Amino acid sequence: QAYNCLIHFYKRMRSLLLLHCPSRNHTNNRYKIPSYLYTAKLCSTMTPKDNSMVLSGLRKVMKDKRYVQEPLAAYIVPSCDAHNSEYLADVDTRREAVSGFSGSAGTAIVTQSQALMWTDGRYHLQAVKEMDINWTLMKDGLADTPSQADWLCTSLGSGQVGVDPMMMGATAWSVLAERLESSGLQLVPVETNLVDLAWAMNVSNPQPARPESQVFPLEMQFTGRSWQDKVEEVRRNLKEKGAAVLILSALDDVAWMLNLRGSDIAFNPVFFSYAAVTENEVVLFINPAQVTEQVRHALTTEDMGESVIIRDYQTIKDYISSTVASTAGKIWLSDTASQGLVCLVPLKRRLLRVTPIALMKNIKNPVELAGFDACHDRDSAALCQYFCWLERTIDQGEITEITGADRLEKFRAEQEHFMGLSFPSISSVGPNGAIIHYRPAPDTARPITRTELYLLDSGAQYRDGTTDVTRTIHLGTPTLHEKECFTRVLKGMIGLATAVFPNKTKGHCLDSFARQHLWQVGLDYLHGTGHGVGSFLNVHEGPSGISWRVYPNDPGLQAGMILSDEPGYYEDGNFGIRIETLVKVVEVKTKFTMPSKSTFLTFEPVTVVPIQAKMILAELMTQQELEWLNGYHQTCRDRVGPVLKQMGRTEALEWLFRETQPIG
Repeated sequence: QAYNCLIHFYKRMRSLLLLHCPSRNHTNNRYKIPSYLYTAKLCSTMTPKDNSMVLSGLRKVMKDKRYVQEPLAAYIVPSCDAHNSEYLADVDTRREAVSGFSGSAGTAIVTQSQALMWTDGRYHLQAVKEMDINWTLMKDGLADTPSQADWLCTSLGSGQVGVDPMMMGATAWSVLAERLESSGLQLVPVETNLVDLAWAMNVSNPQPARPESQVFPLEMQFTGRSWQDKVEEVRRNLKEKGAAVLILSALDDVAWMLNLRGSDIAFNPVFFSYAAVTENEVVLFINPAQVTEQVRHALTTEDMGESVIIRDYQTIKDYISSTVASTAGKIWLSDTASQGLVCLVPLKRRLLRVTPIALMKNIKNPVELAGFDACHDRDSAALCQYFCWLERTIDQGEITEITGADRLEKFRAEQEHFMGLSFPSISSVGPNGAIIHYRPAPDTARPITRTELYLLDSGAQYRDGTTDVTRTIHLGTPTLHEKECFTRVLKGMIGLATAVFPNKTKGHCLDSFARQHLWQVGLDYLHGTGHGVGSFLNVHEGPSGISWRVYPNDPGLQAGMILSDEPGYYEDGNFGIRIETLVKVVEVKTKFTMPSKSTFLTFEPVTVVPIQAKMILAELMTQQELEWLNGYHQTCRDRVGPVLKQMGRTEALEWLFRETQPIG
């Protein structure tokens, strides 16, 4: 305990020293602690959240024999829900409730004397600002940061480590259990979620109720395939694998297969549910109160054909157990399904692998691809209106990160098929831009001015697709350093966008295309380069992606996939730069062919928002890069111009043509 107090004291004092003595070099400090324990310097007025009541309550129930067989040496609080969702309903924000940290990725480990948070480079600055002195940040992504398993094994002598089995994937559970066992520790399931118990003690900020919003069907004009057609493809996969049933636990898998959407989780058009597919039946597990007659009709096949059986959400475990007892084949669950579900299936009958639905929805059909183009044309028109409005009104009164984002949402809401935002807008000025997943709040929002860079990462949900776009602009005169950093990020974005590669190349093989120009001058960024995007579904969609990390289920890039291309650069305390364009994978004709690799692919832009010319150092660009950029800007004119013209937005149309003048 004394050691932990000294560490906390050191970190806070170090933060103050960095804040008040920015010119001092602390790299030779003889009393260094491991770099993964360092906190970032304070560059915001954000006050850490006081969650000590929930943390204290959690430590109490960790010893309560009504819920645990023996006092726990440690309790793990993952960031997901029972469906391994990235974004959560308020009722499932347990990690935030106990720590104050609101990022979408991170795992907390609590002992009786320590509280630690593991999160990746996107959230290092944010976590420092949101967590109070009770918490220690463990910076995932740094070479000297121990893994959660390593820390538990070296810090705990013996005892039990508890976790809610519904909140941890079965694969992760097996790996962690084996590692702990080798050090004399035991991973145990705690069926009652201990954070829920502790949260209930906080009467001033109780745990919200689980949402019960109504579900609605998505029409064929947007889906391109009927649910019956999708189910038949699933059944072919079941037959090939010798499986008796497929259990879907990911919310977007269920929504996509059945052509349904909901609003149980903000920004994600999904609903709490499970689904099962066998040779003879399709079962949807959902709160019956959320099912309308319209949904029942959509799940019914005319002419006495197959209909989806609807059962209560809470009966999924009973269904799995009864299926195990009444069938002989394999039980197919996703390798990300919770330990709480997987443990119901005998080891020899488990088929744990990526679901066929995850792969099917990753490759968009022609209707979905057309929808992506159409919604991005409209979405880009909204962004053009916003940037035009911003340039025109910035000197007339204060516009903050929040009021600017609100105005952009109004422009988007004018567009056809608009359903809401796809994630909270990352509207960030100056040093706030260095917080990779920053979300403006009243106590942190900076005014948008002509003296600082403005990074805007935003997106929307439309019935015909999902958008996600980042542009970094300067409304005054950028510095030479800012322009060079921006140009190197842009060169990386173009380098990836123009890459040509064999069919089914894994995403990690392409990651360095986007980083090479930053690496040349000793710069880099601490996040992946690209993620998949759902079709009116989750803005982050697996299993494909582009990163230095190897995605275990990456099927390889294939024609029809939609991904982001978003390199960046971030200077703590100064600025952030990111340029993000969604691209689709398309086939390309090459000069030569060979029998073993006859199909080659490249990317084609889907996002059509201009890239600010004043931020570019043309002398750093090659002729090929300039030609690509000029061609891209012509595409912006061709696709967005007609939308703005039809809307009668003359000023925005003029802005579009100004911002897309040829360079070089």
